[in-house]
Amino acid sequence: MPRTFVWHPSKGPKTTPKPLAPTLGQLKITQVRSGIGHPHWMRRTLAAIGLKGHQQSVIQADTPSLRGQIKQVRHLVEVTPVEGSTNG
Repeated sequence: MPRTFVWHPSKGPKTTPKPLAPTLGQLKITQVRSGIGHPHWMRRTLAAIGLKGHQQSVIQADTPSLRGQIKQVRHLVEVTPVEGSTNG
């Protein structure tokens, strides 16, 4: 009999946050978990977003390509919309 995946109740988050509604502004992306122990493509996605280390934040313009990158590493980052359109 083949082995099957068994979901353990204590593993993983209890709930996942709903994705943000599309905006024309900017997003603040904060890395809340390390890329260590994750596949190389996830670490490269974090670098492409502009995150270099744990607890670093960047402000990026909201684009469909950025949304796709965030979706790839959504368990490693926290995303909040930015009020105002100034960089810095």
